[in-house]
Amino acid sequence: MPTTELPAFTGGDAASAMGGRLISGGATYPIRGVSIDSRSLSQNELFFAIRGERFDGHAFVTTALQQGACGVVVSDMEIASETQVRQPVAIIITVDDTTRALQRLAQYLRRASGAQVVAITGSVGKTTTKELTADLLSTHYRVFKTPGNLNNHIGLPLSLIELRHKPEIAVVEIGMRHSGEISTLVTVAEPEVRVWTNVAAVHAEYFDSIGAIADAKAEIMSGATVDSLLIVNAGDERIMERVHTFAGCVTTFGIEKVADVMAIDVNDHGLEGTTARVKTPVGAARLRSPLLGRGNLANVLAAMAVALHYQVPLSAIVQRISAFSPLDQRGEIVRLHDGVTLIDDSYNSNPTALLCTFEAIRQESRSGRLIGILGEMLELGSRSKQLHEECGRAAAAVGFDVLITVGDEPAEAIGKAAVAAGMPPGSVTHMVTSQEVAEHVTKLVCPGDLVLVKGSRGVRTDLVVRRLRAELT
Repeated sequence: MPTTELPAFTGGDAASAMGGRLISGGATYPIRGVSIDSRSLSQNELFFAIRGERFDGHAFVTTALQQGACGVVVSDMEIASETQVRQPVAIIITVDDTTRALQRLAQYLRRASGAQVVAITGSVGKTTTKELTADLLSTHYRVFKTPGNLNNHIGLPLSLIELRHKPEIAVVEIGMRHSGEISTLVTVAEPEVRVWTNVAAVHAEYFDSIGAIADAKAEIMSGATVDSLLIVNAGDERIMERVHTFAGCVTTFGIEKVADVMAIDVNDHGLEGTTARVKTPVGAARLRSPLLGRGNLANVLAAMAVALHYQVPLSAIVQRISAFSPLDQRGEIVRLHDGVTLIDDSYNSNPTALLCTFEAIRQESRSGRLIGILGEMLELGSRSKQLHEECGRAAAAVGFDVLITVGDEPAEAIGKAAVAAGMPPGSVTHMVTSQEVAEHVTKLVCPGDLVLVKGSRGVRTDLVVRRLRAELT
């Protein structure tokens, strides 16, 4: 569909929106975009000197201007003065906090766009739900979606700035590691529709309890009005305990649970996904989801609820879902040489997602062995060993023939718990790095095997996937 781009905003617009001071450059000079990375910025973009834990963008102000930036936003007055002398025609805007300034500019451009915003949060499945939602809405609207998983205090504003291209609906992802982050991002995004998928022990390192995680996720309800819509998982007790405080309307979705959008008569088909009958406020239909497991079926229902709110016909929704492909490294099914099947779930891992994957695999009929390559799950805090052990016992129950764990002691606890639960000790191996596993695994895999690779990004289990694909394609 064609898009209509907003006129470029000016230096004066930016300074005013950010509450900053334009100390140099033309107030009417057009700005074509923004960047926080001097290595990849385009001509006539405004460079924000962001201060992070491991870097300070103020060190790259000169480089950014040499690369074609039309101006810079800084919080260091000394650098601002030096830059004004060296580059007298450049736009220079001073602010108290460059990250907050970026957020304020994003909010200004979000309002100017006139787009409806759908914001999605949850412990598991945010990105898949975002992709599904955007895909369903794109059948009837011009849609923008967050690239990748740009969902934090910097990534979300960068996404919202792209609303100057005037989509009709923007689907954005909101993540968090600490209390207060979601409320800040909701204030910036001002969503008309909010989606809360679930609560799980993800980023538990930063919270005292799973209840505290739920409270932090509940910030998705912040700043709502009577016109706001909240779409929630009726099967998640922690969510349902908190939704009564929402100021607007609530729509529920659920699997075998009474909800506004509900799946009943669910059939699991292993790697082929799930089928179900869905009941909605506009009728019922038979649905086939090619995505792995019931966790993904819940993501499908959440996306359906959004699409139905925007009056996408149920028939179009069902047809679109049946053709949806798994995202790269997120439950992607890869058919390799000699009948080897690879489940590439190497983008991320947490206990809830891993157990859902196990349940889907349990439904799969196979002739060869079941091999699991499981990476350490990060940021689980004091419960890390316990949660890894629970997953190890579950792995034994699924019936893995070979289990390789990757990482430090928590990952090793998976294998030890699996052995304690009945797996033969000789079937379980622990390695510290994914590179070691990659060197070993191609010699291990036999024709007809089903191989699951799942791990957090910090463990780099994607290296194992790359080796398998390179050797067995």
